[in-house]
Amino acid sequence: MDLTLKKEINDCYMYGEIISQQGLGPANDITMSEMIKFDLLQFLAYLIEDDCSNLTDEIAFIQQYLGQYFTADKLKIFKYERTVNGNFANTVPRSFTYFAGADLSGKSAYTLKGFSKSRNLYNVYSQLGQQFIACNSVTSDKELAKFTEYIQMIEEYLRKHKIFESGRGPIAAGKVENPYAKTSSSSNSSINAMKGQLNSDELSENELNLESLMNELNALTGLEDVKKDIKSLINLLKVKKLREERGMKQPAVTLHMVFSGNPGTGKTTVARLLAKIYKCIGVLPKGQLIEVDRSNLVEGFVGQTAIKTKEVIESALGGVLFIDEAYTLTAGKDNKDFGQEAVDTLLKMMEDNRDNLVVIVAGYTDLMEEFVSSNPGLKSRFNKYINFRDYNADELFDIFVSMCKNQEYEADTEGLECAKAYLKKKAENHDENFANAREVRNYIERAISRQATRVVEIENISDNELKTLTKADLTE
Repeated sequence: MDLTLKKEINDCYMYGEIISQQGLGPANDITMSEMIKFDLLQFLAYLIEDDCSNLTDEIAFIQQYLGQYFTADKLKIFKYERTVNGNFANTVPRSFTYFAGADLSGKSAYTLKGFSKSRNLYNVYSQLGQQFIACNSVTSDKELAKFTEYIQMIEEYLRKHKIFESGRGPIAAGKVENPYAKTSSSSNSSINAMKGQLNSDELSENELNLESLMNELNALTGLEDVKKDIKSLINLLKVKKLREERGMKQPAVTLHMVFSGNPGTGKTTVARLLAKIYKCIGVLPKGQLIEVDRSNLVEGFVGQTAIKTKEVIESALGGVLFIDEAYTLTAGKDNKDFGQEAVDTLLKMMEDNRDNLVVIVAGYTDLMEEFVSSNPGLKSRFNKYINFRDYNADELFDIFVSMCKNQEYEADTEGLECAKAYLKKKAENHDENFANAREVRNYIERAISRQATRVVEIENISDNELKTLTKADLTE
C-alpha cells in the first residue's frame, strides 16, 4: 500500500471536518469524512468494467485504502445502484462542492502543502484512480477512458470556479498533466510502470524490499518482544526455504498466529508488514492483507454465514487474513449464533489452502486464549502466540512526536511538556478501554481541531503558525 496516498486520503478527511467546523459543510447528520469516503467508493466502483468477473484485487484495494469490505456480489450491486446511470459520469461529487465552497469563501483555504483543499482532493482522486486501475494484471482502454473523462470533468469544474489558480503550490496555476489523457492503448511496459514493477536487469523483488520492510519493522516504537519473535520466525522460514530447495527435510513451522494485546498496540501494522515479508521470502505468492471482523463474516440466516465467510477467505488467498476481535465468533453460546459456522468454514478453508493462506487472529489476551481453547481445530492450528504489551509513557510520547511529524505538525516547547505530562498520566492511570496508539491519535486530532479554531481567523497566517500546536491546543 502507498502510505503517502493513504495519508493524503486521511488529510482530506481532516480538511473535511475542519470545513464542517467552519459551518461550510453539510447540514445533515453525515460527516464530511463519511461523504468523502462514499464519493471515493462510488468513483472506484465506476471505474470497474461492467463485465469484470474476478474482483479479488479490486476488493483488496478498496479494503486497504478506504477501509470498506465488499464481497464480489455486493460490489457489483453497489456499482449498479450508484454509478450505472446517465448522470453519474457528469456529476461532480458532493464533497468537491463543499471543498470548493470553502476555498471560495477564503476561510482557511490552503492545506499545509500550499494547495487549495479542492486541489488536494483532486490529487487524491487522480492518484487513487491510477493505482486502482493498475491493481490487477489487466488495464483496459475502457478503464483508462473512464478514468480520464471523470478526472477531466472534475478538473473542468475546478477551473470554472478558478480554484486551480488560487493555490499557492508550484503546480497550482498550471494545467495538470493527466498521464492517460493521450493514451489510446495500454501496454505491458506502461502497466508495469504503474504498478512499480522492476526491469529485468534490476535487483529482484526479494533483494529490493525485504531490507526496507525489516527496517520499517525495526522503526516501530517499542514492541521489542514482538520484533524478536517476528525476526526468529523469519529466520526459521528462510532456513526452511533453503532446505526445501536442496531437497532436505523441512522443520515444521506454524504460520497461523494469535496476536494478543489491547487495542492500539500495533497488531494490524505488524500483520500488514508480515504479509509483505512473507511475499518477499517466497512464503506467499501475493502478500495482501485482508482485515475483517465478525460483521464481515457472519450473517443472520442459516447457510449465509458460510457463503459470506468463504468469499472473504477467497479474497485473502495468496496473502494474510487478519481477523480482529476473533473471540466474538465464539462468544454466542446458543444455537441462534452463527459465529461457529464462520469458524467451521474458516477451518476447512485453512486446511484446503495450507500453502496459500495465512490466518492471524487478534484480540484481548484473555479472550483470545478462550477463543482458541473453544475448539480443538482452532487449538491445533493456532499455537503461535505473539503478545503486544501496552506502551509505556516514553513510548506514547515518541508515538505522539512521530504522528505529529507525519501530519506536518509540531508542538512548541510548552506544548511538548503538556503532551508528555498528559501521556504519562494516561500510561500510568488508565482503565481497560485504554487504546494506546489510538489514544494518542485521538488526542492529536482533538488538538488539531482546537488549533484550527484558534488560527482560522488569523490574517496573513504564517506556515509556522499553521503547523504549530501550543499548550492551549494540547490541554485537555
